[in-house]
Amino acid sequence: MFNRFTSLLFVFFLSATAASAQVSLTTTTAPAESTAITLPDPLTEEAANALMSRLSDSEVRQLLLDQLNAQAAKEETADNSAGLSDFVYHLTGGALTSVTEPIKRLPILFEEQPKAFTNFYNNLGAAGLLSMLGYIVLIFSAALAVEMLFRRFTSKWRAPPPVDPENLTLRETLGFLIQRFSSEILGVLIFIFVAAMLGDAILPDSVEPTIGLIGPYLIAFPRIAAAIGRFLCAPNNPAFRLINVTDEEAHKVVRNNFFLALFIGFSYVILPFSAMHGVPMGTTRLGFWLNLAMHIYIIALVWQFRGAMSNMMRGFSTDLTPAEEWVARAYPYFAIVVTAAIWWVINIVVSYGNFALLATAPHYKTMSVLMFMPAIDTLIRGLVRHLAPPMRGEGAVAERAHKASHRSYIRIGRVIVFGLSIVAIAGFWGMTPTTIASAGVGPRVAAALLEFLIIMSFGYFVYEVVSLYVNSKLAAEQTASGYDPDSVEVGGDGGGAGGSRLSTVLPLILGVARATIVIVFLLLGLSNIGIDTTPLLAGAGIVGLAIGFGAQKLVSDVVSGIFFLIDDAFRTGEYVEVDGTMGTVEKISIRSMQLRHHKGPVHTLPYGEIPKITNFSRDWVIMKLKFTVPFDTDPNKVKKIFKKIGQDMMQEDLFKDDFLQPFKSQGVFEIDDVGMVMRGKFMAKPGTQFMIRKEIYNRVKAAFDEAGIDFARREVRVALPGSPEANDMTDEDKAAVAAAATQAAQEMSGEAPAK
Repeated sequence: MFNRFTSLLFVFFLSATAASAQVSLTTTTAPAESTAITLPDPLTEEAANALMSRLSDSEVRQLLLDQLNAQAAKEETADNSAGLSDFVYHLTGGALTSVTEPIKRLPILFEEQPKAFTNFYNNLGAAGLLSMLGYIVLIFSAALAVEMLFRRFTSKWRAPPPVDPENLTLRETLGFLIQRFSSEILGVLIFIFVAAMLGDAILPDSVEPTIGLIGPYLIAFPRIAAAIGRFLCAPNNPAFRLINVTDEEAHKVVRNNFFLALFIGFSYVILPFSAMHGVPMGTTRLGFWLNLAMHIYIIALVWQFRGAMSNMMRGFSTDLTPAEEWVARAYPYFAIVVTAAIWWVINIVVSYGNFALLATAPHYKTMSVLMFMPAIDTLIRGLVRHLAPPMRGEGAVAERAHKASHRSYIRIGRVIVFGLSIVAIAGFWGMTPTTIASAGVGPRVAAALLEFLIIMSFGYFVYEVVSLYVNSKLAAEQTASGYDPDSVEVGGDGGGAGGSRLSTVLPLILGVARATIVIVFLLLGLSNIGIDTTPLLAGAGIVGLAIGFGAQKLVSDVVSGIFFLIDDAFRTGEYVEVDGTMGTVEKISIRSMQLRHHKGPVHTLPYGEIPKITNFSRDWVIMKLKFTVPFDTDPNKVKKIFKKIGQDMMQEDLFKDDFLQPFKSQGVFEIDDVGMVMRGKFMAKPGTQFMIRKEIYNRVKAAFDEAGIDFARREVRVALPGSPEANDMTDEDKAAVAAAATQAAQEMSGEAPAK
């Protein structure tokens, strides 16, 4: 019985895959032999029994499993191919059909749409229509009266507080705007509530649905949109304005917000009104034309106010970066492209027949989010300006760090808003985890793109947070040490004190951290959209192995650099000498260091080629100065002059903080054939010794002139035995002596006599 049942199953599954029915099997009857099994054609029950007689039960089960897997793979491939081709069709031809079909039905629109109004009139009659108008006037007048009463009691909410516009804080601005906005919204809600209560109480069933559409969509919705415009633009209170627009543009923003909302509300009234009176939306495709008109209206507004939109994006900042300026200029064109793209997406959705999705107006919500980006960006910058920590320390480094941290906070706020906007827009279009799990190819592509953007947003958020933390630490270290890499004197003598040990290592840590974040989140994003990152990781491993074997010098440089940094052999900004090459440490990397010579050249030195480092900028420096005076000079007199100069300089604000030990005399250093060499010395902070030396030279020269002391000069003396005294020499004798002295001097200096 079991063999019979197995035979039937075997025939059933192999018959289902007879189109590709050649399979090779390896039998286990003889370990040393392998027999190729070919499925009989045609595959009958007798042929199957004959084949099975040669196979064991485990081999039969394996064969059935292979056939099932092959069939499932073929069906999945066919489904994916069909789904992909279906998605491409809806993306192109299907969406185009959604455009051409309403054009073809345009005559039907002009024929059928008047029927809705005719049916409405026929159902009510003239008396009923007049009665409905009376109900409208009564209900909305009563609701308006209650609202006006509320507005009278809350009039103080809408009056701006007495504040100084020049010193207005963000808290005061938002406090007044939120208070006024709340008053307006509460007034609208009271109006709708009273109208709804009266409508339920007195309206007949024949007109209640129609009047029920008018209140929310044609009255409340436009007024709420206008209130939002007033909240952002404050047309009558420029001091409280949140976005950068002129008074005229502020009034236009409020007015166009109202009319846009009124148009959208009209769309939401006319479509159900027509359906209730015998003209379904699918018959006339009126929704297509209303939607097209709305998008054209938005594009026209963006184009008309493109300059104002760029100014909105710039905000009130005066120190925009080139990237921010480019974004501000490009924003209106981006808004136009997005508006056109959303209109095409709507046609794609219509081609799928998913009208229920469009019923929640995801396209209008999406455009609203994108259109409010300038206001949101301005709000982010305002919050950062008022809530960011104050500047820490003083000086150029602290000021630059403060500005850089502000920009980092702004970028962090922007990426948070971007991520939240992506999530919100995805929710508008129904891209929840539940719908994504059962979606077709098109929604799966959109979901993959959505998740990729969210991962990249989170990665950029981590990138900015790490950069902000490390840069703030770096600025704090540079401020504490007093080292400013941007204020180093170009072409100076070098030898200045550098930064701290941590400020030297932090840029290297920041570079490694940034590279790690970029690589990790890029791989996560690519993996999420279906790209296999295993080959990339394998390739990186192979490259690393090749570097390990073929680039031993690189490994030596990296390891040597690590130990140099551990030993604290040099820091950024210090003046060092490496095997005869001198310069200021300008930059370090994972493999090499760059030295900037005080005359300008930059030397790049791999760590592995550094035999030793001489650091001229660590802790303190002693400078010894030599002065040659004539033999008849009193050394004690020179010593007193040096001591007085040292004491005077120690009292001056310009030099006293740079001295570690004052300038003083070391007595007679040596006596040569010119005169006595007097030496003085001082100890100072690294980098200040050259300025001190110049000042000491100037003061010594002035003090020697005042004391009648000359600097010794090399001279030639000519002795003429038996010659008369100099005063008794004739001009011819003096010329002869000068010529002889000149010749002797030239012989001493190695020069040929002049002829």
